[in-house]
Amino acid sequence: MTKIILETKRLILREMNLQDFSSLKKVLSDPINMKYYPKPYDDNGVMTWINWCMDSYKKYGFGLYAVILKETGEMIGDCGISIQNIDNELKPEIGYHLRLDYHNKGIGHEMTSAIKDYFFNNFNYDEVYSYMNINNIPSEKTAIKNGMTYIKTFNSSNGEVDKVYRITRKEWEK
Repeated sequence: MTKIILETKRLILREMNLQDFSSLKKVLSDPINMKYYPKPYDDNGVMTWINWCMDSYKKYGFGLYAVILKETGEMIGDCGISIQNIDNELKPEIGYHLRLDYHNKGIGHEMTSAIKDYFFNNFNYDEVYSYMNINNIPSEKTAIKNGMTYIKTFNSSNGEVDKVYRITRKEWEK
């Protein structure tokens, strides 16, 4: 059985596995959903993503997790912490993707807030980040709602301009 990481009122976050391919593909291959990425993911990209997540659990003890809607049992996205290259520094980052039909229902904040608490309660890091394409206002609003503060803007490796937000352990403890 796949390890459950946490539960919220409406969601279960659990480790991802290869059986999540078709559900995750609905999220990562949707051009509207992935408009702030260089391009939507094809089958190979989705499989690479799942393997990257599973490798992260082994390497760091955390990663992006499958987001399961309690009411239906279906996987509607991913959310978690991954180590990301943010302006040439490796930093823990809250990341997520949510199926388009679940946008604007408070689920983004519910899952990212829970993962932030899980991260600070279980791992010895003094800060966690979120970064997003400069035009990704919904993700920026989620970061702010999670108590994060704008740090800087930088040019990412894929040539896009990204904004960086951060919350420290001390800020979180308040």
